[in-house]
Amino acid sequence: MVLERLGILTDEVYPDNFSKSLDWIVEQGLKYIEVRVVDGVNISNMTDEQVAAVRSQIEARGLTVTAIASPLYKCALDPTRPVASGDVFGQAEESVEAHHEKLRRVIAIAKQLGAGSIRIFSFWRENEPELYFDDIVAHMKKAAAVAEKEGIMLLQENEPSCNGGFAEEVAKIVRAVDSPAMKVLWDPGNEAYGGRPAFPEGYGLVKDVLAHVHIKDAYVLPDGTSRCVPVGSGNVPFIAQLRALAEDGYTGMFTIETHYLPEGGTKAAGSRMTLEALRVLVNEAFPVK
Repeated sequence: MVLERLGILTDEVYPDNFSKSLDWIVEQGLKYIEVRVVDGVNISNMTDEQVAAVRSQIEARGLTVTAIASPLYKCALDPTRPVASGDVFGQAEESVEAHHEKLRRVIAIAKQLGAGSIRIFSFWRENEPELYFDDIVAHMKKAAAVAEKEGIMLLQENEPSCNGGFAEEVAKIVRAVDSPAMKVLWDPGNEAYGGRPAFPEGYGLVKDVLAHVHIKDAYVLPDGTSRCVPVGSGNVPFIAQLRALAEDGYTGMFTIETHYLPEGGTKAAGSRMTLEALRVLVNEAFPVK
C-alpha cells in the first residue's frame, strides 16, 4: 500500500524547527522521512556532531530516513555560460569539482543517518542542454562510480531548472550512465510545474528506471507562471498515476514534497492538506473490496 511506504520531507512541515516537524510527522502516523534542511542548515553542510544530534532526534521517535534530499549537482557546468537556477536550500554556488568532493561527505552523512539513497540533480539548465549531454553523463558516471562502491543509490530528480528537467531528459541521462547506483526520482508535480503532462506521458518515459517517487501537484496559470497546490487539485491525475505504479510493480518509497504554502497559512498546513488529500486519493485508487 502507498500509505505504508509514505514519508515526508521534514522541512516541508516546519522549516526552522526540526524537532517540531518530527513530532508532527509522528502525530500523522508517518514512519519515514527525507532530510534536507535542519533548523535552517542544509544537512549536507553539517558536522558529524550535528548529524549525530539529528540522528538522536530521529531515533527517539522511531522514524526512518529513506533519503538525503541533497542539493548535489545544482551548479553550473561552466560558470562562464548563462544558465537557469533554482532552489538550493542554503547551499552556496560551487564548482562541479566541489560537488564531486561533497558527494563523498553526503554519502558519509547518509550512512550516519541510515539512509540508502541520496537525491541529486543534473546541473543548472543550459540554453541548449542537448549540446552538453556527453559532459553531463561523464560527470554523472563519475558520481555513480563512487556511489556504487559505497553501496548508495543516487536518485536523479526531474527538476525544470536543471538539464534533466523533464521525464524524457532525466531518463535519457540515467540510461546513458547505466549504473545500478543511479535511478530516477520521479516527481510528477515537477513535470506539471514545467508545463509537461506528467501522466501517462512523463511517467511512461521513466517507469523502467525509477526508484523513488515524490508527491507534489501543480498547474500552470494563464499568464504562464506555475503554482504548487495540494495533490488532486493540480494537473497530475494521481489516481491513475498511483494505480499505474502498483500495476507496474513499483515497491519503492513515496515522499511528500508539497511546496504548497496556503495564502496566510503555514507549510505545516499545506503539508497536512496534501496528506489528507492523498489519503482520499489512495482510497479511491485502491478501494477496499
